[in-house]
Amino acid sequence: MAASHLLDEREDERPNGGYHVMVTIEDRPRPQDTPTGRTCPSMVTSSGDQVDDKSDDSKQTRLARNFRKALRKNQDYVRITVPKSSGSRLPSEWWKTGIAFIWAGFNLVLTTVMITVVHERVPDKSISPPLPDKFFDYVPRVEWAFSVTEINGMILVGLWFIQWLFLKHRAIVGRRFFFLQGMLYLYRMVTMYITTLPVPSMHMECAPKLYGDSRGKIKRVLQLVSGGGLSITGSHLICGDFLYSGHTVMLTLTFLFIQEYSPRSWIWRCYHAMCWLLSTVGVICILIAHEHYSIDVVVAYFITSHLFNWYHTMANNQALRGSPHNYLNRTWWNHAFNFLEKNVKTTVPCTLSWPLSLPSACFKNPCKSYSIVQSARDE
Repeated sequence: MAASHLLDEREDERPNGGYHVMVTIEDRPRPQDTPTGRTCPSMVTSSGDQVDDKSDDSKQTRLARNFRKALRKNQDYVRITVPKSSGSRLPSEWWKTGIAFIWAGFNLVLTTVMITVVHERVPDKSISPPLPDKFFDYVPRVEWAFSVTEINGMILVGLWFIQWLFLKHRAIVGRRFFFLQGMLYLYRMVTMYITTLPVPSMHMECAPKLYGDSRGKIKRVLQLVSGGGLSITGSHLICGDFLYSGHTVMLTLTFLFIQEYSPRSWIWRCYHAMCWLLSTVGVICILIAHEHYSIDVVVAYFITSHLFNWYHTMANNQALRGSPHNYLNRTWWNHAFNFLEKNVKTTVPCTLSWPLSLPSACFKNPCKSYSIVQSARDE
């Protein structure tokens, strides 16, 4: 007696992620076929009398129904666990990235405003000479060194932007970068306002003070923003933004993100070494150019590196977020952290992808996945 094999596939979602695929094997009898392939509706006895086969069909139908009921009670199935894609644990949420970008831009503009305000309070160098600095006592000033710092900084920012474009989870990484950048400029704005240092070197020429000229101050703010606050663009002509160094912040922050969100193969390690060299040389050239006190550079590096490490320690360790013994939760920006990282349930992998996704019609995937279940039944 021949039997057909029916596959009943059932999917039910597991509570902890993934799916169960249930494959049920069911035997169902079918009517007996004649050698010609057609079903015999009746039979003829040896005496020539025709016998109706309807009663036999009804019996076979009842038997088949009872047989299927018995099979359902003792179903044989294969359970295949298909894990869920990890993408659902790393949602993009570009709108949060946009908020972080606005946060960084707002603090950058506010910092330039504060620099313009502090410039009016910087004492004249003829009255208050530069403070003594041990590094300046041993290393003479090199005029072109600060240009090296700014060129290295622009190279690092460009490399990081290109690398960020090729990251698969660029939305998450981008909002982390913008949030930390905004935080660092907020701290810088506070430190330069509460403590105004005299110029670190006699070579520095500061623009005239404007005092009550509000329109002139607005023009200076726009000039600083348009030129990126760089000396090589001619936009940085005012003094007072010494404690702490904004150039050190960008050199350190871009290198830390380049190192964190890139693979660990030997080719990428060479790339890391090159970026580290650019960052280190840039920071040293700030001091060689006598553009900042040594304390400005030390404080900038300390705050940048520690803020980066605190944030990523909390982001990469899920158990720390809700732990009552985690003192990092006491930071004043913890609520902003929880908002940005609420739906990020795992460590962000260093996965690269094309920045622009092409239409699916451009590609044909000849490889398809099939699930083949074979069953044999003894006659």
